[in-house]
Amino acid sequence: MADTFWTDRLAAAKAMVAAYDAAILALVSGAQSYQLDTGQTRQLVSKANLASLRSARDGLLNEVATLEARTCGRGTHVVPNF
Repeated sequence: MADTFWTDRLAAAKAMVAAYDAAILALVSGAQSYQLDTGQTRQLVSKANLASLRSARDGLLNEVATLEARTCGRGTHVVPNF
């Protein structure tokens, strides 16, 4: 059952990355605002939020890498968030 726990966490983290990617893409493509729905919360974001959206997405990508390593039994390399 532990495998299911990590697999479920990985799927949830990937879904959140996709949500952040959709928001970032919409905003850089000209949208003035975007309804970010992570499955846990909904918030209206704008171009002023791009830096924090990218930072959150980068953190989630690191989490995905870690979770993939746990589910596949590999080591992980975490890139610093600048």
